Amino acid sequence: MGDLPGDIQRILITPEEIEKRVKELADQISNDYRGKRLYMVGILKGAFIFMADLTRALSIPHVVDFMALSSYGKTTQSGAVRILMDLREPIENQHVLIVEDIVDTGHTLAYLQQVLKGRSPASLRTCALVRKTRARADVTLDYLGFEIPDVWVVGYGLDFADRFRTLSYVAELKPEAYASSQK
Repeated sequence: MGDLPGDIQRILITPEEIEKRVKELADQISNDYRGKRLYMVGILKGAFIFMADLTRALSIPHVVDFMALSSYGKTTQSGAVRILMDLREPIENQHVLIVEDIVDTGHTLAYLQQVLKGRSPASLRTCALVRKTRARADVTLDYLGFEIPDVWVVGYGLDFADRFRTLSYVAELKPEAYASSQK
């Protein structure tokens, strides 16, 4: 893969591993939803690359929509989350799949599950590209790409200060790159 950008510590998941796992997830989702129309909800901004690749690999009818969420303050540890951009149409009686880039603490996804359950979907499942080993919230993940260590990651939709989002792999960011932002 050549030289890594200066702030990248190491590659955790290669493009080839991502491509293989996305295909496996798409096959599993297609099988689970065979005969049904799937309403996919991507969480912006991070999930857009994963969502694009996942939807292209599906073999079932599906609709794509997006939501944007924000936590109050710099972390979601308080559980205070708000919706910045909502769905374009009602999801009542639809088979909904939330697509996330990362489950860190799990608070944001747990909040979103509660909100969307209140909208009476026929079913509600979740899919995430990566989950950190420290994820603590009581959140169900029906489809998971990869478990990763509790490090700051970038690439394949994940960013640091709007940088590195379009890398074709998932990588660990060097601690010195983000140390000043955590003070």
